[in-house]
Amino acid sequence: LVDRTNPYGGGHLLPRGLLREPMRNIKRAGFIFITKCGEGGEPELKEQLRRLNPVAEISECRHAAKYLKDVFGNTTYDLDKLKGLKIAAISAIAVPESFENALRSFGAEIVYSRRFADHHRFTQQEIINTINWGMKRGAEAILTTEKDAVRFPFVDRRDIPIIFMRVEIEMLSGEEEFMDWISRICFKSPRTA
Repeated sequence: LVDRTNPYGGGHLLPRGLLREPMRNIKRAGFIFITKCGEGGEPELKEQLRRLNPVAEISECRHAAKYLKDVFGNTTYDLDKLKGLKIAAISAIAVPESFENALRSFGAEIVYSRRFADHHRFTQQEIINTINWGMKRGAEAILTTEKDAVRFPFVDRRDIPIIFMRVEIEMLSGEEEFMDWISRICFKSPRTA
């Protein structure tokens, strides 16, 4: 996965940068996804990646918000619910700005933001503190990512909705090549003796 907004992760491995392994290792990839792409494609980045790995298939994709859902219940909401809604955002992802920008793009007003390190294990007190600080600043809902929602401990608070945004990957290019690549891996014919 290569993030279009920061393809080289600041040039450093975690924790100093965002890379999980050195960029030179991309030469081992059989398939490269460029994430967070726009409609116009990423020809310059594709060319840079092609120089690092001339044989890998390259696909472009983006995160597409689909709906909102109550973290501790079954209620779902249209994304329109965010328009004009004052929210407290809480996340533990690599690039929290992308989540917060998505919320703003649907019209939400972030009155309080709490960011934790990627993959953080939330405590009940952290969630309660976020609720309390958010409500003090006028938040009408607490918003998080689906990835983070699964790590939320149960909090028995019904005075404010606690909601996650459902996001799916939308392929912009290379979907057929990706499906062919998966088929070649998963359905290899047995080797003959």
